[in-house]
Amino acid sequence: MKETFEFCVAAAPSSTANLGPGFDVFGLGLDLFYDKVSISKLATKNGKLRIALDNNASIPSKVRENSASLSVMKLAQKFKIKDDLEIKITKGVPIGLGLGSSAASSAAAVIAFNELFQCKLTDNELLDFAAEGEVSSAGVKHYDNVAASLFGGFVIVRSFPTLQFIKINTPKDLILVVCVPNLVTPVKKTKVARSVIPKKIPIDHLTKNLANACIIVSGFFLQDTNLITKGINDIIVEPARKILIDGYDKVRSNALRSGALAVTISGAGPSMIAFTKSTKNASKIGNAMEQGFVDSKIQSSSYVCHPSSGAKVISKY
Repeated sequence: MKETFEFCVAAAPSSTANLGPGFDVFGLGLDLFYDKVSISKLATKNGKLRIALDNNASIPSKVRENSASLSVMKLAQKFKIKDDLEIKITKGVPIGLGLGSSAASSAAAVIAFNELFQCKLTDNELLDFAAEGEVSSAGVKHYDNVAASLFGGFVIVRSFPTLQFIKINTPKDLILVVCVPNLVTPVKKTKVARSVIPKKIPIDHLTKNLANACIIVSGFFLQDTNLITKGINDIIVEPARKILIDGYDKVRSNALRSGALAVTISGAGPSMIAFTKSTKNASKIGNAMEQGFVDSKIQSSSYVCHPSSGAKVISKY
């Protein structure tokens, strides 16, 4: 391919999804890890895409198997872009560990493409095209992580009968402690994690989860961290998925004993996330969570972070 004609770089944050009972509906941007995606418009016009991995990340290099390039491909088709494009992905979000890695890549790619070609996409269109990238890892479009990466803060998404999302600001005293196990997860891990979810559930389980989800939403609207954490309790998806996470019970109990207000699986896991208001307690909670994994002979790293702002353009030429 010939020399670069124009380019745009965007960055998007990691995220956590579900927050317990909000399966496929709730997302929260995390100011912890970031992916950067650069899209270069080349001087040739054959309508081809090429992927370049900046830091040798072990992610797919085929266009239809990579979340960033899949979203870009759909956008290029929509807007009939004939320019050859090079997509350079710098991975900062750990891959396959429940922190929205594929979502961060696709969110950054969509933001960069929209700016480069001045598409003037609406927020809903940005979200829908970013969700296209999730097909590469999960097998289906889903919106919770991409919404959180795109827009930051706490987001509620529904896709039926039409796509709609609401972003709510987060309380200033909300602190997250994320414990990331040092594991190599299976290819298509999200698809595997979705496969263990029960197909039928008792009506009382649905009622309890719905009540907890409403408490979480109310807590965000009222900017009340204590109220938010009272709702972070899932009795449908998490009990099914915890068998996939060695050390889950110990990590959770250790965090709660160390002062965490709530603990849950981050997205599809295996990372775990705890919620607190105390900066002083945060490191203690993280150390306790790491010890919970150690008891299952798994090394891990804990991080203290806050809710993030959304994806943004960081340079353009």
